Parts: sequence; structure tokens; C-alpha cells
Amino acid sequence: MNGLIMDAPLTITSILEHGEKVNGSGEIVSVTSDNPRHRYTYREAFARARQLAGSMAGWNLTAGDRIATLAWNDYRHFETYYASACSGYVCHTINPRLFPEQLVYIINHAEDRYIFIDPDFVPLAESLAPECPDVRGWVVLTGEDNMPETSLENALCYETLVAAGSVEFQFPPLDENAACALCYTSGTTGNPKGVLYSHRSTILHAYGTMMPDALGISRRDVVLPIVPMFHVNAWGNPYACPMAGAKLVFPGNKMGDGATLAALINEEKVTLSAGVPTVWLGLLAHLKSSGERIETLRRMVVGGAACPLSIMEEMDAYGVDSCVGWGMTEMSPLGTLNNSSASRDDYTEEEFAKVRLKAGRPIFGVELKIVDDEGVELPWDGESFGSLKVRGPWICSNYFKLEGSDAHEEEGWFETGDVATIDADGYMAITDRTKDVIKSGGEWISSIEVENAATNHPKVAEAAVIGHYHPKWSERPLLIVVRGSDGQDLTAEELLSSLEGKIAKWWIPDAVEFIDELPHTATGKVQKVKLREMYKDFAFPE
Repeated sequence: MNGLIMDAPLTITSILEHGEKVNGSGEIVSVTSDNPRHRYTYREAFARARQLAGSMAGWNLTAGDRIATLAWNDYRHFETYYASACSGYVCHTINPRLFPEQLVYIINHAEDRYIFIDPDFVPLAESLAPECPDVRGWVVLTGEDNMPETSLENALCYETLVAAGSVEFQFPPLDENAACALCYTSGTTGNPKGVLYSHRSTILHAYGTMMPDALGISRRDVVLPIVPMFHVNAWGNPYACPMAGAKLVFPGNKMGDGATLAALINEEKVTLSAGVPTVWLGLLAHLKSSGERIETLRRMVVGGAACPLSIMEEMDAYGVDSCVGWGMTEMSPLGTLNNSSASRDDYTEEEFAKVRLKAGRPIFGVELKIVDDEGVELPWDGESFGSLKVRGPWICSNYFKLEGSDAHEEEGWFETGDVATIDADGYMAITDRTKDVIKSGGEWISSIEVENAATNHPKVAEAAVIGHYHPKWSERPLLIVVRGSDGQDLTAEELLSSLEGKIAKWWIPDAVEFIDELPHTATGKVQKVKLREMYKDFAFPE
């Protein structure tokens, strides 16, 4: 017997309609290339999204066609999210930091029909266009007064399209399982793979992120998403904030500028922000040099890469609670969040320092398990570690246009490629990537734990550990370090001695190599494949 409940589809359109009617007075503030502080309401934003959709309706598109974006975090990008998805198209956000060859591959593989581009990316689009023959038009996200001269064929002005549409445009009814968004991974090897989100998965993910022990977004919040809208939909903030009625503050192309971020936080009274560790390093550097405070910011969520303990402790001094989050493009992306600060008094300072570095506990909707090499599930005891698998209603079942491939070793579970431990309280800690774990003398060494210990040294800006051939132990860890601005006198001996007592003695690397810059992917992850190639001829000292 089924329940007697209405079958209302979970669609992006329902967020738009709720935002219009219930949270219409909520603000969206943006930094854009043509306006240093644009300000309007959700009601105005969604009216413009309807106008844009009305113009797009004349483009002879069919349901499921891809509408791409090469854009920063701002209000026009936000409107494009909703106009495309609510029209039944797929909003394909493209990371402009990828290599041109990857961008061409992604655009052609996705079969993008139109691409919305920030004026900053017009030169990039001009270089890509000859190799993307199926793109019908390039929409520049600006007004006629600021339209750049361009060699792009069929270059359209965004504001002209909006002005030509009607605020009365009615979106079509949609199936909640229909695709609404597409994002490609920025893998370190091979071509990027597309993750195709549905309306249903996106709504459920937004619900999940809003829970108190996740991002805890409410109408009282002012949210600054520094994580890009071109990377996993800014971790779902453009959907969760209008659902809750939270004020949104978009930093535009200033997301890496510490002074602008501090000004936005203080002038707009930001309470919650989210970004990768490098963003917080830039903000902290500005705060130190300027003497400014960030009194309204209560919480920041750090993801995308391991967060050094030093960042968290410096943010403590500013009264900001740092929460580590973990997830993947394939997970929409949020999987776990570390809210251990709520029980900080239950730990000694040393214990808390270890707990807060963990990836956190899975939010409802995400199931985790760790398995050994034979696929046998391992206990949640905080010591056993194995391959991490996940499943849930916002986790991908396969990749776009690779549906026939064998994407998963075990039906119904997604293989993350991470090695992890989970303790009895559900706190998960990533100990390594499957391909990066170091096996020395038959025993495993966690490169991530060694990296965390190294980056806690005040003279270290960034560190990476790779396993390298050793004639006796098969592999030993090689520590590769970028010195901090005040660490030019840092020696290998000083750094290695600082690790004693912080990690197992036999985990301490056999050598340190100093480097000016580590190679990164477009989303900020260290490319260990490149490091292994760079140091392939390295020999450990005897």
C-alpha cells in the first residue's frame, strides 16, 4: 500500500518559484567586470532569468541540449544557471583554468550549443572557437556599452538577450530525473569525465548542505561562495541559498584577492564562506598586513585540498570556526563535513588538533565504507584503512557518454580512489589516494599525514610527498617543499627534525627537495604524476 501524498517533482524550477514568492527580498551582491558592487534581489534575479529563458526559447534547442558557461561567480552567471536548467536544458559549467586542449575536448564532447562567457574570457573563447565548430553562439556576459570587440562569429550581448525576453515567460514542466547540470572532472591523467546531475539529485544535495551539521545555511546568513561556480556548482550554494533565503555575495574575478574578500566580508556582513585553502592563505596574508578584522564571519568551510592546521589556528584568532569538508565532482560534491568544534571542550588541545584535520562525518544521504584489497568491508575503528567507497542519491552512477563502461568495481557503490580510515564516531580521514600510498618495507605510509605535519612548520608554504624507489625498502617517502616567504633559511635537517614525535619515526622522509612551485591541476590539487616524472632520476643519499 502506497502513501497518499502528492507526487510533486523536485526540480530547479521549484527553487526559482520559492525564491520569487517567499525569499524575493533576499539580496544578491556581485563584483563584476562592469560594476564593482552590483546589488539586487532574488525576485529581480529570477525575473531576469525568465527573460533570458524567453530569448533562449527562440534558439531552436531541444530538451537536454547543453548550454555552457565560462564565467566567474556573479549575478549573470547565477541567472544563466536557472534560465537554462528551468528551460529543460543542461547548464554545463566549464573551468577556464583547464588547458586549452582540455577545454576543446570538453566543449566538443559535451556538444555545447551556446557558451556564455565573461568578458575576461573573450580572448580564450576566440582561441577555442575554430576547434569547436558545433557551438552556435557565444554570449558575452555584459551590456552593450561594455561589449568588447571580438572575432567570434555570432557573438551575442547578454543584456540585449535579457531585455528582449518577457518576465511572464513560463517554464515547461520537467521530470525530476531529467539532467540539469554537467561538470567535468579535472583528473590528473586521461581526458576529463563528465558528471551529469539531475534536478532531483541537485535538490536533495541542496537539502543536505543546508542541515545544521553540514553548512547550516539559514535566512539569517550572508554567504560568500569563493569556491567557483564553474567547479561543482560552487558546492551547491547557488541552489541552497535561495531555498533558505540567505543573502548571496559573489566575488567575481576577485575571488583570489585578499583585500576584496575582506572588504566584502566586512561591508556585506558575511557570516559564512567556502573555498579552497589557497584562498584563505591570501585572505590571512591581507589581514596580517592591514591589521583588519573580519568580525561578522563565523564559519568558513575548507575543501578541495587538505587544509593545514596553521590556517585553522590563525582563523581561530579571528574568531572564525574552520570546518573541513570532503567530497568529489562525482558527489555533487559534498560528502562529509567536520563540525568537531562544537565539542571542542571534550578534547585536549593536542587531540582536537588531530580531530579537526579529519574530513568529517558523512551527512545524511551519503553512505561510506572502506574495504581491503579483496573487497572485504573493514571496521570503523579509526585504525583500519582501505579503499573508500560511497553511495547515495546525489552520487553519480556513471559518467556522461561512458554509460556502457565498467565505472564501478562493485555494483551500487562508487570507487572514490581514496584510502581512508573511519572511527567509531563516524569521522572519516583520508590517508592517501589509492595511487599515491607509499609501501615501504611491506608497510604503508600515509603521504597525506606526512604532508600535514610538514605544512604545520611555520616556514613551509606547501608540501607534497611521493613514494620513490629505494634499493632496500622498495619505496621511501620523498618530501618536496615550497618555502614560505619568511622561510628562505629553512634547511632539510631543520624540517625533518621538526617531524619527530608528530608522525611515526619510520614515516619521516629520507630526503627533502626544495622547489619554487608545486605543479597543480586546474582545481588546485597537486599533480603527483608530474612530481614523480620530475624526480624520476632522484637517488636517496646512502
